[in-house]
Amino acid sequence: MASASLAPAFAGDLLIHGGPIHTGVAAAPTAQAVLVRDDRIAFVGDLAAARAKAAKGARDIDLKGAAAFPGFVDAHAHLTGVGLRELTLNLDRTDSVESLVAAVKVYATAHPDGPIFGRGWIETHWPEKRFPNRADLDRAAPGRIVVLERADGHAVVASSAALAAAKVTRDTPTPAGGQILKGPDGAPDGLLVDHAQGLVAGVIPPPSEALKRQALEKAGALYASRGWTGLGNMSVEGPDLAILTALAADKKFGLRVDNYMDPSGAAQVLAKGPSTDATGLIRVRGIKLYMDGALGSRGAALLEPYSDAEGLGLQLTPRDKGLALMKQAKAVGAQVAMHAIGDRGNRMALDWFQEALAGDTTARWRIEHAQIVADTDLPRFAKLGVVASMQPSHAIGDLYFAPARLGKDRLHEGYRWKDFLDSGAVIAAGSDAPVEVGDPRIEFYAAVYRHSLDGFANADWHLDEAVSRDQALRMLTWAPAYAAFAETDRGTLEAGKKADVTVFSKDLMTVAPAEILKAETVLTVVDGKVVFEK
Repeated sequence: MASASLAPAFAGDLLIHGGPIHTGVAAAPTAQAVLVRDDRIAFVGDLAAARAKAAKGARDIDLKGAAAFPGFVDAHAHLTGVGLRELTLNLDRTDSVESLVAAVKVYATAHPDGPIFGRGWIETHWPEKRFPNRADLDRAAPGRIVVLERADGHAVVASSAALAAAKVTRDTPTPAGGQILKGPDGAPDGLLVDHAQGLVAGVIPPPSEALKRQALEKAGALYASRGWTGLGNMSVEGPDLAILTALAADKKFGLRVDNYMDPSGAAQVLAKGPSTDATGLIRVRGIKLYMDGALGSRGAALLEPYSDAEGLGLQLTPRDKGLALMKQAKAVGAQVAMHAIGDRGNRMALDWFQEALAGDTTARWRIEHAQIVADTDLPRFAKLGVVASMQPSHAIGDLYFAPARLGKDRLHEGYRWKDFLDSGAVIAAGSDAPVEVGDPRIEFYAAVYRHSLDGFANADWHLDEAVSRDQALRMLTWAPAYAAFAETDRGTLEAGKKADVTVFSKDLMTVAPAEILKAETVLTVVDGKVVFEK
């Protein structure tokens, strides 16, 4: 029986043994046993010694060959979005325009009243080789307000009724940092990119507090069941933080969450600096900003034009606003996490960081995604002390279309994991869920193998950028802790550290790459408590 309750399943001593245990500690990378006492690791090493130290009545957990690791942490996710994806129209399995239309039809029939909102489509593999448009949505749900968000969150497609309700016409000015795509007749075709998405924001009712509470609780249980012990929660709104804190206090949420606030909810962290709730699980670390858009929707800011279209992408945060927020953050010791995907976007982010930090290399500010980075800018991450917060799964999806967007001459700038590590930079790996699935097995597989989930790769994929398994483990355990100033408390299995443990049915360090994806989560322990068990 699988259990994904986030209420404490056990408190006291746990003795974990009976399979390979990977500590993440270079001097002692494996052990026979881990002894947990309350919320801390009491001992790591020989089984006989662990048994001798265990309290009477300690719970004996025989792994029966399964493999234990330091707790896996998703360094970049959107927790509310993860939960809402499970509770609303989820389009992440659509594989064509027609399958999207079919999914909307089914949902519209089941929900005959009110606007329709969904998320998760991405057109890069679709046979039609185009974005969906309002005509597609109109035939799926005639007369209905429909707004469907692209998987990356950087574009939506809206139905004719949605555009009409929002008063978006051929004469609507394009917002700064956005695009309104238009058809041959000059009228909007329904596709709105980056800041233009705000034009239709008012036609879909925002999720209620009750729905958000349900979504966050659902996301926590789902993440525990996948083996995640914590995450970096990005672009967090103030009300969502309040709900999350209340859930943790009520023992209905048990993962560790480092929150990076949306500017709209960042007043407190910008005034007082980082903070931690009473449970110790929910921390506020800083703010999240956006420099540019996404590569797939051609919003990533590039130094040279796209190879398959006109334009250099979009800058989403004005320089004066961004620097003002950064200087506020630096004054109180808050971290800045800035989304930057294109090579121009990353260069600007590094330039702004350099100016705002004024020589401070200890602030551990982060560039989220760091997908396309010019040769001359890559060494600046380590030099400035900037963390590269990257998502391995992005590469194995994006590399189907990145050659078209970038051209072969600058494709080597993309998804440069090994180059970053060789330069001395820290990579904190994550998933960007709900943009991606949010599965630690996929992120580990992508990092070490750099092939698609069905085993495809070609010369464009630069397989030399794959990392070793030890490096991938560090990227998904120690590095997210380091990126949130928590490496002295978590990230490795060592006596005295917090007891966060992930157990998979297969040893990710030794099995064939395809077998990584077949591993099952056996046990997830956070703060010494079992939050998932199979």
